[in-house]
Amino acid sequence: MSYNTVDIADTAFINYLTKLFNLSIGDLRCMVKEIHSEMQKGLSGYSSSIKMIPSFVGLPDGSEEGSFLALDLGGTNFRVVEVVLDGKGKASTEASSKYTLKKKDIQGTGAQLFDFIAECIKEFINEYSLDLHKTYELGFTFSFPVEQTNVAAGALISWCKGFTSTGVEGEDVVVLLNEALKRKDINNVKVAALVNDTVGTLVAKNYSVSDCDIGVILGTGTNACYCEKMLNITKWRGISHRDSMIINMEWGIFDKLPFTYYDRTLDKQTENVQDHLMEKMVSGMYLGELTRLVLKDMANREICFFDRDLSHFTRNGSFKTEYMSRIVEDESDTLSDIEEFMKEFGFISINLESKQILKDICSIIAKRSARISSTAIAAVILWKDPELKETHTVGIDGSLFEKFPGYCDMMYSTLKEHFGSKIKNVKLETAKDGSGKGAAIIAAIAAKSEQE
Repeated sequence: MSYNTVDIADTAFINYLTKLFNLSIGDLRCMVKEIHSEMQKGLSGYSSSIKMIPSFVGLPDGSEEGSFLALDLGGTNFRVVEVVLDGKGKASTEASSKYTLKKKDIQGTGAQLFDFIAECIKEFINEYSLDLHKTYELGFTFSFPVEQTNVAAGALISWCKGFTSTGVEGEDVVVLLNEALKRKDINNVKVAALVNDTVGTLVAKNYSVSDCDIGVILGTGTNACYCEKMLNITKWRGISHRDSMIINMEWGIFDKLPFTYYDRTLDKQTENVQDHLMEKMVSGMYLGELTRLVLKDMANREICFFDRDLSHFTRNGSFKTEYMSRIVEDESDTLSDIEEFMKEFGFISINLESKQILKDICSIIAKRSARISSTAIAAVILWKDPELKETHTVGIDGSLFEKFPGYCDMMYSTLKEHFGSKIKNVKLETAKDGSGKGAAIIAAIAAKSEQE
């Protein structure tokens, strides 16, 4: 069959996909109930697909001020940042430097790794002429799985992302960094807080927008956090002098969702089968692969123009979410940018109907992602404020929210289905640099609490 041919089978398949990936408002309301059930179990210490991890820190009150440092370690490239807080809601990045870890740094001993990081902090202090007589509190964003036991304490559960440094798993990473700072004779830096990047996102936004009470990541992965009353955290066994605490939900693990054949196929391809199922339906790491699986299925069914040319997309992960973004963005009458894009992969003389089908597929998959993520946000808002009497600003970081064409609009549309006219009380706003500014603000909060 010619790959320029479009017939009734193509239309029928698109209708099939639309129904398959569609989530009705009834489905979404059931999802809200399931999320609430999992939140309750997580807060109570029972097994749950939403972990509800205490962060040991509350929201800033806006009066935090001074100069603080942040260390953002999430891969082989890491940052050291100096942030100045003015006590009036403004956080300014005064200095920032990036450093690169080599293979020997991440695959040697833990002492080697943290000594190198400490050496970079020392270099940062010298480069920007920081006051050697002033003690700088540092917020440490450590984007690896940890069991946090205090605002400034947490043991690494297991390495990932190619890190294999010995003597770190099971150890408190804050202690290891502080020890390395001492070995390098850095006596004016103290690690004040261990920070989750999602918690940092909320704190960074709340510092300037006081009604921001939910932080969300919608990028390569997805997660959320919000501020919960201490009385509701029934699994809490420690002593706390605050009324509320930020809870790191880890909602990407949520698994009470209707899965399609394509979702199950994608899940089987991953290293963490039957884990992070919501993330695999929502986040930028996986949406392109879901699209590829649909295209592959179309080729197997000999539908549309996807036959031998699909060889360009036979490898897992070969169709990127950024491709979807480019395809959906094309609003021209002839969808000329889609045609140019497909030519890059060997497709020639593709007719308008075929280009439109490709755009429809990308839109269908992106829409489901937006409906799931916004419904999860709606669930958190309804948990906090069932009658939606207050204003809730949601600080969101991530390329999916910021860059995918129409994604934010689809989220608002779904939220309107949940809230009707009360949607005016919900604001979705970009929140940047939670791992930098947010970590520094959390260091300030921790330092202030210690003084009190």
